[in-house]
Amino acid sequence: MIEAVGLTKRYGDKTAVYNLSFQVRPGTVTGFLGPNGSGKSTTMRMILGLDNPTSGQVTIGGFPYRKLPNAPRQVGALLDAKAVHGGRAARNHLLCLAQLSGIPARRVDEVLGVVGLQDVAGRRSKGFSLGMGQRLGIAAALLGDPQVLLFDEPVNGLDPEGILWVRNLMKSLAAEGRTVFVSSHLMSEMALTADHLIVIGRGQLLADMSVRDFISANSADFARVRTPDTEPQQREKLSSALTEAGGHVLPEQDGGLRVTGLPLPRISDIAHGSDVRLWELSPHQASLEEAYMRMTQGAVDYRSTIDQRAGLMQPLPPGYQPPIPVPGQGQPGWYAPPPPQPGGQPFVMPGQPGQVPAGPYGAPAAPAAPGAGGPNPYARPAPEDRAPAAPAQPPAPAAPAADLTKPEDAR
Repeated sequence: MIEAVGLTKRYGDKTAVYNLSFQVRPGTVTGFLGPNGSGKSTTMRMILGLDNPTSGQVTIGGFPYRKLPNAPRQVGALLDAKAVHGGRAARNHLLCLAQLSGIPARRVDEVLGVVGLQDVAGRRSKGFSLGMGQRLGIAAALLGDPQVLLFDEPVNGLDPEGILWVRNLMKSLAAEGRTVFVSSHLMSEMALTADHLIVIGRGQLLADMSVRDFISANSADFARVRTPDTEPQQREKLSSALTEAGGHVLPEQDGGLRVTGLPLPRISDIAHGSDVRLWELSPHQASLEEAYMRMTQGAVDYRSTIDQRAGLMQPLPPGYQPPIPVPGQGQPGWYAPPPPQPGGQPFVMPGQPGQVPAGPYGAPAAPAAPGAGGPNPYARPAPEDRAPAAPAQPPAPAAPAADLTKPEDAR
C-alpha cells in the first residue's frame, strides 16, 4: 500500500504539491488524475524517492522507498518511457536492470514476451517508436515481479490493440492483489480501467473516491424525453405536466426535453396520465470526462484563448462577394447535396428506379418540368447549337482527277 501524509513540495517560490494525503490500496486500480501542472509527476517522483518532500512523508508498505530492501523487487515504475540508453538493445537494457537487482536473466525473456517485444529484443531502443518504448518501459516495471506498480501515462503512443492490452494488464495485476497506481489524461480509458480515483488540482487533493461516486457527486443525471415531432402541442403539454409534478424541464436543440428531478417511472406515469405519446424515454448519466471537467475547471493553469487572427488575414480581392450561406448547413443531420450527375440526369438512389429524388435538404424535389432530362447544362454546346459563324468562303475548285492510265500518274 502507498500512503502519503501531509506531502508538500516547493521549488523556490512555487508550491508544486501542498499538504497532500491519500492511500493507494492493493487489489484495485487507482487512477491519478489532474490537469497539466497539478503535481502528479512530482508526487510520483516523491513516492519513488527521486524528489525529497519539503514536508510530510510518503511510504510504501510502511517504509520510505529508499529504505525498502531491494526496492526494485518490490516496486515497479514507468515514469518516462524514453529514459533508456538508445544504443542498447531492448534485451540488454532489461538485462542490465535485472543484474543490478539480482533478477535471473530468464525473467528478461519472460517480460519481453509479456509486452510483445520478443521479436525486436535485439534491436537498439533508439529506433523504437513511442508505443514500442512504452512497452519496453512496462517490461522494466514488471521485471522484478513487484507488488506495487506505478505507471505515468502508460498508454501514450499505443494503438487501440495496445491500449486494450494495457487495460487488461492493469486489471489482472490488481486482481492478483497488487497495488496499481496509474496516471492518465484519457478519461474514457480511466473510466474503463480504474476502480478508484485520486484527483488533484494545483497540488491539492480534490477527490478521493470510487469512479461511480465521483461521477455521481460531480454531475447531474437526467432523462431524455421525446414526443412526436409532428405534434408540438404534445411536447408543450408534457412539459407543463412535468413541471407541475416538481420536475425541471429544459428543451434541447433537436426537439427533445431534458428532465431532472423526476425518476423515469414517474415521468412515464405522468405522460400516460396526460395522454401524451412518447417516442423516447431514456436515462442519461454523465461520463467521467464530464464529471472531471466540472470538478477541475477552476484548477486549470493553462487555458487557450480565442484566436482573433489579427494581422493574419489576407486582404480580400476587389469585388469579392462572400459565399451565400446554405440553409441548414452546420446543423445536426445536414449533408451536402450530391454533385451533378453526368448527362444532367437527376440523382436517384440505387435500387429505386424512377423515384423522385430528395432535395438537397431532405425535402422532396419538385417534379421534373416537361422536357427535363435534356442536354447537360455543364457540357459544351454541340456544333449546331453554337452561334452562326462568319460566312464561309466559296470552296476552291477541285483539282482534275488524275488519269491513272498514264504511266507518270501511276507512280
